[in-house]
Amino acid sequence: MALLSRLSNSVLSLVAASCVLSLSLAASAQNPTQSPDPKKANARTAEVPTLATEPFDGASVEKMAAQCVSLETEAGLIEIEMMPEVAPESVRNFLNLAATGAMDTTTFSRVIKNFVIQGGNLSTSEKWGVELSKRAQRKLPDEPGLVKHVRGIVSMARADEPNSASTHFFILVGEGPHLNGKFAAFGRVRRGLEIADSINAAQTDGDKPVKPVRINRAIVTHCPN
Repeated sequence: MALLSRLSNSVLSLVAASCVLSLSLAASAQNPTQSPDPKKANARTAEVPTLATEPFDGASVEKMAAQCVSLETEAGLIEIEMMPEVAPESVRNFLNLAATGAMDTTTFSRVIKNFVIQGGNLSTSEKWGVELSKRAQRKLPDEPGLVKHVRGIVSMARADEPNSASTHFFILVGEGPHLNGKFAAFGRVRRGLEIADSINAAQTDGDKPVKPVRINRAIVTHCPN
């Protein structure tokens, strides 16, 4: 009897221990994982991409009309005056690209002989990365106006889809009457059109320059009268 009693007590002890272990494992499995450190969570939230404010956001037509953009290219200087009265958002975009340095080290990556040179492709920049990639994704509203696409006019390039202009622009060295009323003419070459001619005359492979001319720096300055 004493032996049976001891065996019974041992069995009961094992059963009790097993129950405790089972309850312990179950409780452990039901515990929620620890919440992320609030500081880390806040830091992660702060990394959500936002559209940064740029220098000419909210600028008046009068203020933008007083600005010129100087493109200091490897071939020479091209100075462009703005026409915000006909294409305000295109002008604002171009001024912002120049003022923030986004156009620095980009190239004229497309040339059509006796017609246009095209720049503003931010992926050609030596600084190409996440920030410029995000900037290149911004789209502009279509602003076709009454300005004729003649030699010296600067206009926004775009795809066939509406409101698809972003950062690409072109300078006409010839005439483009078929562009009238379809593309946003927003500026005019004030001086340095001969530099645009020399860029247009360089050797190409199709419409790609064999040696693209770089815009070393784009500067916004007060436009002299």
